[in-house]
Amino acid sequence: MTGSYNLTIRPGYDEVGREYFHHSSGQRINTDAVIIEALRKQYPELSVVVAPAATCNLLAFAGSGHALAAPIQDTTDPVYAPIRWRQYIPPARRLDHGAGALADIVMFGKYIYNWNSHEFIVYIVNGRDGSSAYPSVVNNYILTKETISADQLIIAASKYGSELHNEVWVFDGGYWQKSGELWQSVQHSKWEDVILDAGMKKAIINDVDHFFDSRDTYTKLKVPWKRGIIYYGPPGNGKTISIKAMMHSLYQRKEAIPTLYVRTLASFAGPEYSINQIFGKARQEAPCYLVFEDLDSIVSDSVRSYFLNEVDGLKSNDGILMVGSTNHLDRLDPAISKRPSRFDRKYYFPDPNFDQRVAYCHYWQHKLSDNPDIEFPDKLCIAIANITDKFSFAYMQEAFVAALLAIAASQNSVDADLYVGPAKSANLTSRMAADPLSGEDPDLDDLILWQEIRKQIKILREEMDEKSVKHAK
Repeated sequence: MTGSYNLTIRPGYDEVGREYFHHSSGQRINTDAVIIEALRKQYPELSVVVAPAATCNLLAFAGSGHALAAPIQDTTDPVYAPIRWRQYIPPARRLDHGAGALADIVMFGKYIYNWNSHEFIVYIVNGRDGSSAYPSVVNNYILTKETISADQLIIAASKYGSELHNEVWVFDGGYWQKSGELWQSVQHSKWEDVILDAGMKKAIINDVDHFFDSRDTYTKLKVPWKRGIIYYGPPGNGKTISIKAMMHSLYQRKEAIPTLYVRTLASFAGPEYSINQIFGKARQEAPCYLVFEDLDSIVSDSVRSYFLNEVDGLKSNDGILMVGSTNHLDRLDPAISKRPSRFDRKYYFPDPNFDQRVAYCHYWQHKLSDNPDIEFPDKLCIAIANITDKFSFAYMQEAFVAALLAIAASQNSVDADLYVGPAKSANLTSRMAADPLSGEDPDLDDLILWQEIRKQIKILREEMDEKSVKHAK
């Protein structure tokens, strides 16, 4: 911005600012009406177009580089200068060593706004009527010579705000919000890192890809273009990572398929309201991938009927592929889990077999390949797989993480009890021989990772046995 304006800024006092402050100091009825009346009085030659900032964030649109917004500071009438609440936003993670940032919440502001060769005067006003009114109503008051250009600006800014920019739609607390954190997590979730039966993995991928490629087929067959899939099985065996890997692959398609991720139905307006909002957004975003993780806990008996009405679709659910995961298929109502027109395909995620456990160990072997302090030969993968029968992937991960933390602690501690060097190897070998988890290859006994992971597996095995006893009772 150069500071030269094509639109005339009225000199002297600001009638709009004066009215806003006068109005705010007394009893309020309708802030919107007061602001519009003042604007028409001060700028009779310009049209006033009002756009809610909740759906049309003009400052965010300008901040993204799509427009220019220059604050107007009226020095001739400083009493009615713009009001901003300035706050410090710390970095998302202190470990990132970020400095954080200052951000403004505009309560009353005036701007010269340039977009697409059009110039506007924009007032942004928080019009909360009453001290306890919630939520706050913030409006953009756009002054222009051409109403059509203001309409075009509103469309462009609103479309930008409704689109995802390296984010995922997440439903939590009763409303949809954009999550950049989940997006980043999904970028590291790829099918090549998912250890599943090869045939099952291929079937899952083909099932989803075929759905989104088959709209014409569904239309020709005169059936609704919608599907439901359930992932079920004991916890910790790849349901979540499979969902994330599918999300990642759907974003890589020529025409990206967005994911809508539901965390909970709990909200200020009740679960029925949440279900209505969830399916309303899914229809708006279709074709889309609608995820209900832990479906049995999300859809309780009290809202089952309402949920099923939305699934069956008094409105069209074309283009919506739902996936629900559960550790307890038996807890799902048969109306959800067994009716073909709702969730018609199910995939069972069992505890990994021997070959899959070996593959998982190779995954960790690759992760640790750049650490010269950890010796991890191929035969160690087989040895670990041999002693982790009936372990889920989650339990195997816990064994690796706990073992590596123990090694890290021992290397940074004066107490060397955890570290067993060559001098102790003879004694170690004799102790290992009496251990039921001892390996068949004595060459492994000197490896610190093998020593620690065996300890953790033994602890986890005892924990599993205790849980089995409690469950049996």
